[in-house]
Amino acid sequence: MVVKFQMFEKVSVKGRDQHPLYQWLQAKTGEKPDWNFAKYMVNEDGTTVKFFKSGVQPLDQEILEVITR
Repeated sequence: MVVKFQMFEKVSVKGRDQHPLYQWLQAKTGEKPDWNFAKYMVNEDGTTVKFFKSGVQPLDQEILEVITR
């Protein structure tokens, strides 16, 4: 899969100037990012798998289970 968005650009996670990536993720999951450390797990084909709030640690067991399925 080829990433087609700027990966190192400062973007808005929420608010009136929310970046289109977060608009898309929010529309796909129905979950608003609570902060820029919110995590969305997405399959290769663009199907959203799971949303994790910012308080969930990157190596949390729940995230690892999604990755290893």
